[in-house]
Amino acid sequence: MGFGNGPAVGQALARLAKAGTLLRVRQGLYYRPRPHPILGQTSPDPTAVVEALMKGTGAQWQFSGPYAANRLGLSEQVPAKIMVLTDGTPRRVALGKLTLIFRQVAPRSLLGAGRPAGLVIQALRHLRKTGLAPSDATRLRQRLDEATKTDLAALAPSLPAWMQSIVGDIIRPTENP
Repeated sequence: MGFGNGPAVGQALARLAKAGTLLRVRQGLYYRPRPHPILGQTSPDPTAVVEALMKGTGAQWQFSGPYAANRLGLSEQVPAKIMVLTDGTPRRVALGKLTLIFRQVAPRSLLGAGRPAGLVIQALRHLRKTGLAPSDATRLRQRLDEATKTDLAALAPSLPAWMQSIVGDIIRPTENP
């Protein structure tokens, strides 16, 4: 069952966008901005926007290092531009003060794409120069669910050697005191 005829819905969405009640991401994709007492108008959840944009394209995608590290609590820096790695079409999407940049990459850069294990891999790639502190590895070990650890273990042989040992530390069983 539909929600009305297409042109009427389109006109209603256009009126709401013109009034500022909704903001248009692209044709057929809108979001409602939420006010924040300190930050002003906030952008929508980047994950929800990326999932909506990539739905039905058949392309794989994964957030790149800086945002992945932030999402996992390994970095306090919040990037103003979020890089999304994909085997699909490269593009830029502005969401208020936030910009999503879709960058086309080789399949080897998309290991675990769209899954929590892929987020961990991208975060580790980003933190390669500074390294992953033992406390961060312990925190990841405790926070990741068993399915993600199993996924990481399956992907480990395809990872660079330097990352395999770190992943091994993250997925090893937690020791009970």
